Amino acid sequence: MSLRVLLVGATGAVGRAVLTQALADPRVAQVVALTRRPLAAATKLTNVVVDFDNLPADATWWKVDAVVCTLGTTRRAAGSNEKFAAVDRDLPLRIARLARAAGATRFALNSSLGADAASGNFYLRTKGEAEDAIRQLGYPGYTIVRPSLIDADRVESRPGEGLALIVARALNPLIPRRWKAVKPGAIARALREAALAPAPVSRVIESAELHATSAAG
Repeated sequence: MSLRVLLVGATGAVGRAVLTQALADPRVAQVVALTRRPLAAATKLTNVVVDFDNLPADATWWKVDAVVCTLGTTRRAAGSNEKFAAVDRDLPLRIARLARAAGATRFALNSSLGADAASGNFYLRTKGEAEDAIRQLGYPGYTIVRPSLIDADRVESRPGEGLALIVARALNPLIPRRWKAVKPGAIARALREAALAPAPVSRVIESAELHATSAAG
């Protein structure tokens, strides 16, 4: 098996881990990474610098086997609820729709613990809305990964998340597995394996399972 994988979110903590793992995976023939700024050149990597507000529907690089989406921001960074939803819900849906129309059969989405379209929390509701909307596109294989707090040293400033991570690391032995912070590599592994499964599968991977998988491998 030799698959072409489209990766969006390659400059984030989880996306960088997915990119590293995918480029080293012999099952991957090519990684097409859509980014706003150029990435370092690498074997098997096709980096397409795009304007995410104006994605071309007829581009040949949509013709991939699988999509891994790790896009995500914060309301503080986005500036408003509407702008946050545009990045975390609307953009992944647009990408999923275009890739599916071009023939992609697998979609792996990095979401969030507690994501629910019926949630009273705007962040979790938006994540849940993204999950539900993409699910309706008819991908034969659609995997949702719902990590808890991501244990990563961020390039961008996220003060609230940084404080939560300090507390989570200090109290790690006492925190139930479901709520423990998760390393980007463990999340990336779940996304990659979902995208590269021998046959397309559809499932939800909760945060506790990410810890179990990480411990096993």
